[in-house]
Amino acid sequence: MRKIGPKGMKWLKIIHVFLVVLFFGGILSSLALNLHIDFTEYDESYLGYKNLVIISDNIVRWGAIGTLLVGFTYGFFTNWGFFKHKWVGVKFILYMIQTIVGIFVVDKLMVANMELLETQKELALSNPVFIQNHEIRQYAVYFQVVVTIFIFIISFLKPWKKKKLQSK
Repeated sequence: MRKIGPKGMKWLKIIHVFLVVLFFGGILSSLALNLHIDFTEYDESYLGYKNLVIISDNIVRWGAIGTLLVGFTYGFFTNWGFFKHKWVGVKFILYMIQTIVGIFVVDKLMVANMELLETQKELALSNPVFIQNHEIRQYAVYFQVVVTIFIFIISFLKPWKKKKLQSK
């Protein structure tokens, strides 16, 4: 399979950084918004959740999909591979876990709460399901932030990197 050259690698890195900024920026934006929603007011809660959906659909999702595609590009079309270096493999596995949590926990609970707000109006704010969904979603977002920071650390420190043998 044909490999990407040095110029292509530079562009791939630029695209990768841009998409990660979108992804992580969207997660942090939704976290900040989520922390400041007044759940005693229906209109503010509804608008807050509506904005969470917009951030998720238009920023986080595109960053996540793009980052995943760039990861596959690195894995298939560069010498990095998926598991040639332990630190790359760990990053890839953590990102997959994080993406699964995002899709099946964060987004699912966000959509469920949005539906409760639309159907039950003010009553949704005191609904135990709504409250539990919101709390679980919040912890899942914290998890995503921690995992992303850990992935950044791995990217810069490159632990478990193979040491070059020193010649005597």
